[in-house]
Parts: sequence; structure tokens; C-alpha cells
Amino acid sequence: MTGLVPTLSSRISWRLNLLHKTTQYVTIRAFKALRIPSRPVLPPLSSAFPLNSSPPRLVSSYSNKSAAVQMQNPLSSDDNLVILGIETSCDDTAAAVVRSSGEILSQVVSSQADLLARYGGVAPKMAEQAHAQVIDQVVQEALDKAQLTEKDLTAVAVTIGPGLSLCLRVGVQKARKIAGRLNLPIVGVHHMEAHALVARLVEKKLQFPFLALLISGGHNLLVLARDLGHYIQLGTTVDDAIGEAYDKTAKWLGLDMRRSGGPAIEELAHEGDAEAVKFRVPMKQHKDCNFSYAGLKNQVRLEIEAQNINAEIPISSASSEDRGARANIAASFQRVAVLHLEEKCQRAIEWALKIEPSVKYLVASGGVASNKFVRSRLNQVVERNALQLLCPPPSLCTDNGVMIAWTGVEHFRVGRYDPPPPANEPEDAQLDLRPRWPLGEEYAEGRSDARSMRKARIHPSLTSLIQASLLGQPKPTV
Repeated sequence: MTGLVPTLSSRISWRLNLLHKTTQYVTIRAFKALRIPSRPVLPPLSSAFPLNSSPPRLVSSYSNKSAAVQMQNPLSSDDNLVILGIETSCDDTAAAVVRSSGEILSQVVSSQADLLARYGGVAPKMAEQAHAQVIDQVVQEALDKAQLTEKDLTAVAVTIGPGLSLCLRVGVQKARKIAGRLNLPIVGVHHMEAHALVARLVEKKLQFPFLALLISGGHNLLVLARDLGHYIQLGTTVDDAIGEAYDKTAKWLGLDMRRSGGPAIEELAHEGDAEAVKFRVPMKQHKDCNFSYAGLKNQVRLEIEAQNINAEIPISSASSEDRGARANIAASFQRVAVLHLEEKCQRAIEWALKIEPSVKYLVASGGVASNKFVRSRLNQVVERNALQLLCPPPSLCTDNGVMIAWTGVEHFRVGRYDPPPPANEPEDAQLDLRPRWPLGEEYAEGRSDARSMRKARIHPSLTSLIQASLLGQPKPTV
């Protein structure tokens, strides 16, 4: 798998995961086991693939004997694989145990809701400390709920990017300790791929290709999933994601942030008039699938200032008139924010069908996809195009360990994983974390010269790494 190993093993199997919430004061939610019908096994794409970004450290594939054995028969006892998934990419500490049959044996999440409310968003250093305080408890709770021990595991999957480096490190270190101690393979997971693939655990009919809209606090992504590990990026955000816009609007309106901004805005919007404030829909002049929410955030801020709304006065203490004004802003913001999604999804559907005419589903996942208003509006878009909308249940839309474990299952089946790390790896070992890590290659018509991400150092995309491996080419460099 990917560079979970400090010296980065060779050709690897792996993946990635993204964001969520974990609490400094451990609030743990354990979910009952959920049985999902098993689905057909995908044909192997490759036995290994390089994920390290520094070629000199790349070594020959699977010199480790136990890893070599795994590679010879990665599909043996396929329905009996048991994968532990660990997620710490943002502000939730999560772990889960999943069977390759699709049975969720356990799911545990420790939320940082109190920290979010205190700081009005994610404070990376505070989030890292909160992860470190609860990671052992969360993982043990997941094993206990599954009625398993570490020795019952087949492999460990963990999010290695994109996300916050400080937070990613906590999960990767924990995963490597377990894998090293028990000589288990380790699968590095791409956070956004996991958001897309968890829909395949929930809905056995979902086969490639499909279109995915991945929306959260840090991401807005439209991708065409052509195959496992093969994605075309149709659009992304050029600045802020929709979840960030929801959070900031909620904060400025004095709403309770302990549940995050999305649920708070959605609830208050029911009381307001969505046409009361005429916010402008972003990027109307851009005929692509990219998103921008920074301008809408600024419009909302100016309207709040114009109406003299004081965020220091919580919504629970606001007068009837003040509450009504806040509700109108919330409803108007939500209407325009989601209309922006609708317009870009419509164009993405047209592009996707041009590339892959057999596309039948739009998967909407990520924390914002839990929003009922978002789901209802997206459903109208797909129905107009004779497609179907698939949304994982809310507990699997937000950051969670299940999606990491399941993505680990999918890649492990086709032989993409790293051999066990050293049993006595030093605490200060250099880890291959990928805070900025694209999922797929950009579609030519969707490229944006305005994207701020272009100015930041990023890793080669997951898709480019896998494709280079399949073709036997040197992997792309940063």
C-alpha cells in the first residue's frame, strides 16, 4: 500500500481518507453491527503499486516473506477478511471493524464537538491532542464491540491523506503499531476515495462506472469513478468548500456549533424565507464543474452586518424579530449554496455520460450529504437525467472508520497493500503522510487556472500512481 512505511516499501496497495470530529472529552458512539449482502469480487487490477514520492527509497516489491505470501493469493477466503479501519484526518477519531462480506462488526466515533464549539472550527494542534488522548480507547472499543482481538484481524487500513498532517499522524502511528506488533499488512487509504466507495458497501448494485459528489467541510469534489483506483476529476473547489461555508454562516448567526454548522443551518432554515435575501449564485459565468464558496460567505457576512445581527447573542436568546432575520439569512444562504451544487452536478452528469454512457448512479457522500435539503435537491437533478441518487446513511457520510475499513477491503482484494511495518518502529520515524493528495486526474474541460491548490505542494494523484504502476512506468513525482 502507500507510503505508510517510513522507508516506503515498493509497490504497494493502499488508499486514503478524510475528515471528521473527535472529542477531547471522549464522547463515543458505538453502532450495532449492520449486515450487508455480499457483492461480487472485482478482478485484480495489479499486484502492487508504488506510492512513495521519493524514488530513491523505492525498493523491490514485497521482499517481506509474509507479504509475499499475501500477494500470491490475495483473494483466498475472501468473505472472511477482517479489516480494522482507523480515521483521524480531521476532527473525529474513528475506528471500525468490517468483514469483506460487507458486515459491519463495529463502528466507534469520538467527537471533538466541544472543541469545534469553543474555537468555531478545527484547531489543528488541539485536534491532534484530542486524537492522541482517545485513539487507544476508540480502537479498543471497536475491537470489543466486534467481539474480536487484534489477533483476529487480517489487515489494518488507515487514512493517510488528504487531511491535516498533525491529525493524520496520530492514526497512522496507531495503525503501524498494531500492524507491526502482529505482522499484519497495512493499507493506506485515500480519504475521499473512501467516501465514494462506502456506497458500494451499502448498495451491492453499485458497479463502476459511477459519478460521485463528495462534499464536506474541506472538500467539494465531482469525480467519475471508472474503476477501483481510477478516477477522473470533473470539478473541485477553487477556494472554500460548502461545509466551510455552512460552518462560518452558522458561527456568524450565533448558532450552536456542537453539532457542526450544517445541521444547525438546516434546522433554522425551516423557519425562514429562502427568497428573503437575494444572494448571488457563485460562478454563473463559468461553464465548468468547479465550485467557489468564498464569495457567498462574504455576501452572508455583509448581510449579517447590515442587519446588525450580533453573533455574541446565541440564537436561543435572540428576540423573535432577530431570530426571524437570522432564519431568513440561513434559508437564503442554503438555497443558493445548494443551487450551486445542483448546477455543477447537472454539467458533471452531462460530461460523465459523454465519457462513460453506462453511468447510472450519482453517489453523494461526505458530511454535507447528510443534509436532507441537499439530498432532496440532488434527487431532482438525477431524476431529470434518468439516473439514480445513492447516499450512504448519515453515520457513513460523515468521517468514520467503516469507510476506511471497506476501502481497505477493496484494495486488499486486488493485492494493493504494504507489508507489515517494523515491530519496533521508533516514535519519530518519518511517515509518508499526504495532506494534499488529489484523487484523480483533471478532466481537460474542467481545469481551472484560478484554483489556489495549484500553488500548493501536492502529491501525485492516487489515479496517476496506480496507472503508472499498471503500465510499469516510473511513478509521477511531486
